[in-house]
Amino acid sequence: MSSSKEFKNLVKIITELREKCPWDKKQTNDSLRTLTIEECYELSESIINKDQDSIKKELGDVLTHIIFYSILAKEKNFFSLEDVICSQSSKLIDRHPHIYSRVDTLTESEVKKNWEAIKLQEKGSKKSILSGVPKSLPTMLKSWRIQEKVRGIGFEWNSESGFIEKVEEELLELKKEIRDSNEKRIEEELGDFLFSIISYSKYLNINPIDALEKSNQKFINRFSLMEKDILKDNKKIQDLDIKQFEKYWNKVKSNETRK
Repeated sequence: MSSSKEFKNLVKIITELREKCPWDKKQTNDSLRTLTIEECYELSESIINKDQDSIKKELGDVLTHIIFYSILAKEKNFFSLEDVICSQSSKLIDRHPHIYSRVDTLTESEVKKNWEAIKLQEKGSKKSILSGVPKSLPTMLKSWRIQEKVRGIGFEWNSESGFIEKVEEELLELKKEIRDSNEKRIEEELGDFLFSIISYSKYLNINPIDALEKSNQKFINRFSLMEKDILKDNKKIQDLDIKQFEKYWNKVKSNETRK
């Protein structure tokens, strides 16, 4: 069966479910929203795990939601699935003049800069470069997108040293406020320090969200192994002090090094 037939068949199934299934009949944009976010996180996790079979399945779930939202919109005569597809096709063509128009070949950085300029033209002259960053994005992802957008127009340090100096500057300012016990300023400077770290990660082409998640998983794995070692020694984890914890923790890290 061709991909076109498969797609039409999926749309047909979701349409039938909307008409006949008690649960699907009750769904609205609002009720689906959090479920869609969950599906995107599940897709993200599959990508991090490099699980191709899981990626395939999670993409199917996300696609199902896109079709479902379009069916809900069509019921109220707002737009159809075809409108969604046509709109996206037009947007991609408009934002890639170096592919679909007679313009010079662009580098990757020039493409990004041109992309932001075109988006700004679409929104009107009174809109900001950053107006396209959704307010509801998770905080770290929002910082990442902010830095990605301003980098797209060339607002960034010219060398790695600029990023490092900014990180060091923010850390010194944080330490000063900690010494002064200024709680309000500590929070502000901590935020600035984290923002500078995200900015530096952008320069390094490392997604800080992925990097932090890998550190989360590494910590979980190490802590679980440490718990097993503590149980083997017939000790209770709540009875240990920090020095004992360090001993077990270093043992786990040392075992990793040997592998």
